[in-house]
Amino acid sequence: MDSHFFAYMYRLNYIERWSLMRNTTKENVAEHSFHVALLVHMLCEIGNSLFEKQYNTDRAVTLALFHDATEVFTGDIPTPVKHHNAKMLASFRELEALAAERLLAMVPEPMQKAYAPLLSSHHGSISSEEQTLQAMVKAADLLDAYLKCLYELSAGNREFLVARGQTEQALAALNMPEVEWFLNHMAPSLGMTLDELSD
Repeated sequence: MDSHFFAYMYRLNYIERWSLMRNTTKENVAEHSFHVALLVHMLCEIGNSLFEKQYNTDRAVTLALFHDATEVFTGDIPTPVKHHNAKMLASFRELEALAAERLLAMVPEPMQKAYAPLLSSHHGSISSEEQTLQAMVKAADLLDAYLKCLYELSAGNREFLVARGQTEQALAALNMPEVEWFLNHMAPSLGMTLDELSD
């Protein structure tokens, strides 16, 4: 019952993000997954504490940790490439599904039922609660991209100027009170210096 699953999971730190853009600080998929897990935890707790929601925070964090696991095989395909046209996106989705199947096959068979929904959002029918949590993970994923833009712009890198505007629009289109609250009350400090944060 030997498994290479975690050997591959630990290689996510070799997969670089934002490969078409000049970065002041490199970011890999393992770091990104951790950030998305932190963000979805906060979004769920904002919802539960401030907006009387009943999100399963622990499950959302688990989904976030594995949301880009297939990129260990596919790499991080830049959004402009992936969404260039419908045919390109469909091809990528097919590749992603094959990568998910390959990863799942590495999980010992008694545990595959637990990992299948973590490795592929297209695996079987899922509950409305799980769909809601996956939407929260997608919101956190987009929010992490926005925070990356803020960070790069605060470092003087104008390469991320257009991306910030596009990401702001995408976040607004979500129409999620949890995201709006985060943007108003937590996101601004991401663009501050350490000295500014310490005041």
